Amino acid sequence: MDASTATPVRRLGRAAALALAAALAATACSSGGGSADNVTKSEPPRQGAIDINPKPVDQLKDGGEVKFPLYQWITQWNPYQVDGRYGDAVEIMRALEPNLFTTDESGTFKPVTDYLLEAKVTSTSPQVVTYKLNPKAKWSDGKPLGYLDFKADWEATGGKKDGYNIADSAGYELISGVEQGADPTEVKVTFSEPYADWQNLFRPLIPAAGIATADDFNKGWVEKIPITAGALKVGTADKTAQALTLVPDPNWWGAKPKADKITFRVMSQSATTQAFLNNEIDFAAAGTATAYGQLKDAKEAVIRTASPWDEVHISFGGGGALADQKVRQALGKALDRSALIKIANNGVPVEFKPLGNHIFMPNQTGYQDNSGEWAKFDLAAAKKALDEAGWKDAGSGQPRTKDGQSLTLHWVLNDATPQAQLDLATAAQAMWLAAGVKVELDKVPSNDFFTKYVNPGKFDVASWRNTDSFPLSSSLGNFRLPQGDNVFGNFSKLGTPEIDGLLKKAAGTIDPVEAAKLYNQADARIWELGHTVELYQRPTVVAARKGLANYGAFGLAGVDYAKVGWEK
Repeated sequence: MDASTATPVRRLGRAAALALAAALAATACSSGGGSADNVTKSEPPRQGAIDINPKPVDQLKDGGEVKFPLYQWITQWNPYQVDGRYGDAVEIMRALEPNLFTTDESGTFKPVTDYLLEAKVTSTSPQVVTYKLNPKAKWSDGKPLGYLDFKADWEATGGKKDGYNIADSAGYELISGVEQGADPTEVKVTFSEPYADWQNLFRPLIPAAGIATADDFNKGWVEKIPITAGALKVGTADKTAQALTLVPDPNWWGAKPKADKITFRVMSQSATTQAFLNNEIDFAAAGTATAYGQLKDAKEAVIRTASPWDEVHISFGGGGALADQKVRQALGKALDRSALIKIANNGVPVEFKPLGNHIFMPNQTGYQDNSGEWAKFDLAAAKKALDEAGWKDAGSGQPRTKDGQSLTLHWVLNDATPQAQLDLATAAQAMWLAAGVKVELDKVPSNDFFTKYVNPGKFDVASWRNTDSFPLSSSLGNFRLPQGDNVFGNFSKLGTPEIDGLLKKAAGTIDPVEAAKLYNQADARIWELGHTVELYQRPTVVAARKGLANYGAFGLAGVDYAKVGWEK
């Protein structure tokens, strides 16, 4: 999830996007002024596009530092805990913990052989997956990876343990048993129901020793990472300086990382442009008109683009006036999405097109536009829905009233939100007022945006990005009904048993064509529910410093920080 442009969670590494993680409100969406007329538009990147300056590691220098921006300080490092799904955090954790599978540019899973020699379905009734671990793989406490780690991760995230505040139980709740196979390097995972996206589980694998109790699970990874098993480890984590460094782990059994140090420094997205120009970082977002205009001709910059799983949306809460589905539907109909998208797209070199699906991106097989009447700009229909909901017209420019209350809502915004996103919010505010809905824009500190507002669902309106909500079954966490205080990734807290049933059935359907039909049926219901108004798929447009290899715009591919470095 990313809130930055809308606010960020940056890339969540395939799985977490719920996250994966975090944030649009301040990052995702938009541009900051400038004219689109003087920018050459290109066709959107195609499926499978990747633009990372790929180089064999023997063509890279040994050593050196690579400097990246980080959009918020990471407090919770457990990627399975409800507050640990911020996209940057999950991506970094996959460099520090066993990432059993990565994805290539087409989104196809590939085993990471440093951890996993082989994994396959060895039985279909019931479904059994057998994992063959690399015998060299060990945790930083010296223990080998084994079935007890898989078992602990399953038990902690399966939703059946009291006190474990999990982010998402999708897939794990379908596991019925974890046991050792023929020897300590073999793990057998048995499912109670078929689960198509099993390769997305245990990514990353978390050590059993780190989550033995609910306190360990919820608090043991706050401001620290107690055990690692990666090519890199944390060098320094300076909260005061808001800087994190990763350095090679001398106990790593695989190929030595190329860089001596990878540094992440917290800064607002708007600050990354000047930081790049000042040589303070080697990578910066260039997806706004202002940033692109300043970076495209910079001496040391190379613009890279790709088409990831990255969506920009506006979410509605489920409290107060918004508890009424008709009111939420009216808000969707009152928005002119094409006008909002033009604000976001102004001056950016890749065209933003309307997104008609919550689950599929336009470049994924199975995509169809299910938005129907719910995202069609129709002010008269919006007003009619509000009339039917009992909200009386109070005249032009005035909020409607009902039972002595005015129809006034609050849009929570990250205070680091770029100007273009503010322009988008202001435009939406005017559209809603035309229908008789007053929406006030409330800025909150960027470090509080998710933890104090979005995650606990304390908003009427909010905007962020869900990034890398992939594979498809991970969408369940974003739209499933909450269980008690656990909202999973559904911060709006809106859902229905029908949507849950369709998403769960789709996740257990091995035939991708049949699964796509079920996902699209669920998506149509999500639109009708008035849960979220999708705006557009956000292309990756970034600036990388010349000579930086194996990093840039990844599309659907995973990151390997051990291969990131500088050309000779």
